[in-house]
Amino acid sequence: MEDYIFHLLMGYADPPPGRELEPNQHYNPYFPGGALSMAPPLFDEQVEYADGTPATVSQMAKDVTEFLTWSSDRNHDQRKRVLFKVIIVVGMAAVLAGVYKRKKWANIKTRKVMYKNRPVPKDI
Repeated sequence: MEDYIFHLLMGYADPPPGRELEPNQHYNPYFPGGALSMAPPLFDEQVEYADGTPATVSQMAKDVTEFLTWSSDRNHDQRKRVLFKVIIVVGMAAVLAGVYKRKKWANIKTRKVMYKNRPVPKDI
């Protein structure tokens, strides 16, 4: 969807030869049918960026697309909070699993196994 919006904002061009448009229509190959009644919304140097980024049509189209993507995601903040809680819980579970493993296996790993020679039966 982001690519479609970006290309729709960037795709205004002169119609190909033989293509007739009605008055107040503009050609955009990314729009179904190719004819839009909306004039090109973006022009160079239309805004001024605080960091000195050049205000090209491409940069502004990218910014509009990113903003629309960001604003359309309702659950972003909630997912961020849930992810933070999940990371804390998984971290605590990992620490507890490590402590349990050390406590459980310390006795088993430090055991010494000793074999006693059994006398061989004489009747064989």
